[in-house]
Amino acid sequence: MVVTYDTIGAGYGARRRPDPRIARRIDAALGGAELVLNVGAGAGSYEPEHRSVVAVEPALTMLDQRPPGAGPTMRAVAEQLPIADDAVDAALAVLTVHHWLDLAGGLAEMCRVSLDRQVIVTWNQRVADDRFWFIRDYAPELISSERAKCPSVDVMRRVLGRVTVEPLPIPADCTDGFFAAYWRRPETYLDPEARAAISVFALAEPWRYEDGLARLEADVVAGRWHERYTRLLDLDELDLGYRLVIGHAGEEHLTRPRPRSG
Repeated sequence: MVVTYDTIGAGYGARRRPDPRIARRIDAALGGAELVLNVGAGAGSYEPEHRSVVAVEPALTMLDQRPPGAGPTMRAVAEQLPIADDAVDAALAVLTVHHWLDLAGGLAEMCRVSLDRQVIVTWNQRVADDRFWFIRDYAPELISSERAKCPSVDVMRRVLGRVTVEPLPIPADCTDGFFAAYWRRPETYLDPEARAAISVFALAEPWRYEDGLARLEADVVAGRWHERYTRLLDLDELDLGYRLVIGHAGEEHLTRPRPRSG
């Protein structure tokens, strides 16, 4: 079992703190689900406190960072969920599907185990290519190797069936340090610890971004970045391609009772 986050995930508990505004959107997408399976759960971000949550995560480094009192966990991969059919109300996957070795297999497993719906937070990199200044103006090579990993909604729809897709704008002061979270705080990209908690940087060869970071540092110090991107400084949030995908593959059997053990 290849477990990426056993290698790169050491700082996620501190740097990847769930943003409450994003958390509210995810919670709303879960609808009336009482029992939620969090697939690729990592350190436990965005697990709703008022619902029962079971987490699946392959990396021990991530499991060790889960907070005290978090729900039960299982060490497994998305493509082989150790859970019975229709065992949970909803399956959740937050910024993880691009790391799965078999996307279709993982999505099919989410459908198999959930009675109601599947909620997925993913990233449309085509939107980011046009809108995110870091990619467009400083390091266009950085995510070239990542593009094939981030699935389109059309790919998800083939497995999930009917889906609802909602833009997930990023707050200017986002507390969750994923790749585009610092779109109004360019100096944060110069912090090695911040970059270490972003898989796009952690998994990339340094040549893909080192020159861009050097130019960014020079622009920030000289004030050129703030002059060039003045329009961003007045924005409270920005759509950089993050999407909330809600699969409704389970709705045709909502009236079926959940199987009970024993």
